[in-house]
Amino acid sequence: MLESIIVEFDKALRTVFAAASTTRRAPAPDCPETVLQDAEKAHAGALMRINHVGEVCAQALYQGQALVCQDQAIRQALAKASDEETEHLAWTERRLTELGARKSLLNPLWYLGALSLGLVAGKLGDAWSLGFLAETERQVESHLDNQLSVLPTQDFQSRAIVQQMKIDEISHAGTAMHLGAQEMPQRVKIAMRLAAGFMRRTAYYI
Repeated sequence: MLESIIVEFDKALRTVFAAASTTRRAPAPDCPETVLQDAEKAHAGALMRINHVGEVCAQALYQGQALVCQDQAIRQALAKASDEETEHLAWTERRLTELGARKSLLNPLWYLGALSLGLVAGKLGDAWSLGFLAETERQVESHLDNQLSVLPTQDFQSRAIVQQMKIDEISHAGTAMHLGAQEMPQRVKIAMRLAAGFMRRTAYYI
């Protein structure tokens, strides 16, 4: 038990404070870096900070769900999705650096909040936990769609990252549904959208 706690605590520290690593090449690595105006660069950086926060939350959410999940197949699926989210974390972190932007100062709080949600969702049972995951990924997909419409047109690097993230999130939602996700009640979906909206507005600036 103590060893497990240490491993999970180490995972949390690495997600929030350490540089993320990836085995998959970042999307569009050969695209030339385009010259952005200062306002465009600041806007793109703020949007990528939101995405980085989302990936911090994804790591915490998957961690919380996996901690209380009893089904081995579902735990493996959560681990696979978490690995892909780690790659997103690395891509967005690198892009933040390239744009001269910083990570959110509230990342420890975002992580703790998402971890708590993951634990609660997992305690409700696998079907509800997977349903929460599927709805989260669908809302992230919608958010990424919106980002593609507001990112600077010539910011090919950021747009390529967002596009690949969207593809992966669609896959994660499909996996959750395949494993037996329960559809979330409408009021829960609305609450999730409101919470996500607050996170996005805050992370844009802080």
